[in-house]
Amino acid sequence: MTTLADQPLTGEIESADWPEFGWVDDIRPALARHAATGRPAALATLYQVAGSAPRGPGAQMLFAAGADGGVSASGYFSGDCIEGDVANHAAGVLADGRPRRLHYGMGSPWIDLRLRCGGALHVLLERVTSDSPALRGLLRHAAERRSCTWVSDGETQSVTEDAGPLLSFTNEPFRIARRYDPPRRLIVSGGDPGALAAARLGAMAQFETIVLRPGGPQAPPPFPVAQYLREEPAEALARLKVDRWTAYLGATHEDHHDLAGCLAALRGHAGYVGMIGAKSRAGERLAALEAAGASAEELARLHLSPGVPGLGKSPWEVATGIIAEIMQALNPARERA
Repeated sequence: MTTLADQPLTGEIESADWPEFGWVDDIRPALARHAATGRPAALATLYQVAGSAPRGPGAQMLFAAGADGGVSASGYFSGDCIEGDVANHAAGVLADGRPRRLHYGMGSPWIDLRLRCGGALHVLLERVTSDSPALRGLLRHAAERRSCTWVSDGETQSVTEDAGPLLSFTNEPFRIARRYDPPRRLIVSGGDPGALAAARLGAMAQFETIVLRPGGPQAPPPFPVAQYLREEPAEALARLKVDRWTAYLGATHEDHHDLAGCLAALRGHAGYVGMIGAKSRAGERLAALEAAGASAEELARLHLSPGVPGLGKSPWEVATGIIAEIMQALNPARERA
């Protein structure tokens, strides 16, 4: 009987010629998709880094065998130095269920696999079954927008409510603890070219992107988004329950929509709140929000005329600057190591 480990994978990952799988940073959606197939997946976690490396501890990849025997991958570690070899080891993990601890680069036993950056990478590979209680817990926390921590020794896995550093590990006994925060979410209110450019870039950057257009057309935006809503911003935000992993951008250019939406986002402690508009109108908008009850602390967190100065004023240039600001604001490294 031929097993998965016997198949001639030779490091060949689906679409390896154009590795778009490396764009994936949050592997939970891929885990959910593979769980739905009933087949196990191999989860790879970068748990220790020495010297220079493209990714830091906590970076992850997911490998799963397709119906045709190929290996689908999500995420990346090294920019093509080790991904193929990790895929081969993942095939073994999927076949026999035994975890692997892999060491690449400085001090590695595999002298034929070199890292161009000159560092060292340590990776844990573990099998995750579709009926795993830990997997169910991980996905439930994501759906409920709550932080949690995946704890594993490679064989026994659990999810705890604790949310410490992004990644910690011990060698004796071996154990990793990897924190997961709620998925990054972007809510864009508006429908002009600038708002659409911001929403599209956010979706491409794998934000859970919601387009909110009060009284907008029935047809959704012409690109994939998580949700398209046509209600008032304040009402939508109350129902969506914003949090510090949420970014809100008011871009309807109608103060009764944008001011109300921004105030709701600020009071919900959104991680980023911005309002597109002329700098000359900043004073009157701040005064209107203060009159509506916004505190000085809330107003200090508001980005008026958001974006990166000097990029330009075309929709894509403005949107690029805004998405960069949002990424920086929602970066968990700003809060916790």
